[in-house]
Amino acid sequence: MPLPKETLYTADYIEALPDGERAELIDGRLYMMSAPTPMHQLLIAELSRTIGNYIHEKGGPCRVFPSPFAVYPGGMTDIYNYVEPDISIICDPEKWANGRGCDGAPDWIIEVASPSTRSRDYLYKLAKYRETGVREYWIVNPDSRTVVVFDFENEEGSNTWHFTDDIPVNIYPGFSINIDSLL
Repeated sequence: MPLPKETLYTADYIEALPDGERAELIDGRLYMMSAPTPMHQLLIAELSRTIGNYIHEKGGPCRVFPSPFAVYPGGMTDIYNYVEPDISIICDPEKWANGRGCDGAPDWIIEVASPSTRSRDYLYKLAKYRETGVREYWIVNPDSRTVVVFDFENEEGSNTWHFTDDIPVNIYPGFSINIDSLL
């Protein structure tokens, strides 16, 4: 007896979801998203504010986009991949000028892990972000109070930091974030 065929979804499916329903696609596989916790949202808000203030003070071209914000990591022609990272930092204005989301890989992505997203953040998204050209990827885990930092530009693997540490931002030498000081 043949195995049943796996359904591959496209970005058109995601874009047609009713208001209030959110999902992501990784290689055509659909992942529904649930409502975040207050701590999840607090971390996104404080990290976005801190990073945005740093960029504004330095006058750089990068912009901070907290979720929900559509990211097509392989470009908008890749209909099988659509994600909504918790925070996307994009340094090329051409990538977001289309009015629909990020057309290609952001420079820096931050995901706040939750029990329902951990495997997706640590496995599938990690592989997809590395493959599509994200320069830096952080996974913030509020339960263990740790941050795993992947520096894809330098291929140095990953480092695990604690919320109490001054966590260096690889794409901005001299900039670090102490998450405990934000909470």
